[in-house]
Amino acid sequence: MSQWITICKLDEILPGTGVCALVGNDHVAVFRPYNNAELYAISNIDPFAKASVLSRGIIAEHENELWVASPLKKQRFRLKDGYCFEDEQYSIPHYEVAVNDDGIVQVKSC
Repeated sequence: MSQWITICKLDEILPGTGVCALVGNDHVAVFRPYNNAELYAISNIDPFAKASVLSRGIIAEHENELWVASPLKKQRFRLKDGYCFEDEQYSIPHYEVAVNDDGIVQVKSC
């Protein structure tokens, strides 16, 4: 059964960055690309390097889509759905993420 897991306050995620959170047993990267409440959540595990590092990647826009580049091997993952630009076989899970009325960021567990 899925449930909403509290991560942090929105203002604790600096615009243009990501944070890592443990959601159940999953390492999740939550990204705040802009100075608003638009958030994205994908797996934090880089499937190429097999390391929990994607939250430290660089957010970039390509063809009107937001991506994060792995800080280790530089493969790009689309923030809205975890699709891997370089090899779709390595696409990663994405998660529902929301900010409640109190400014608290929550991710829905799988």
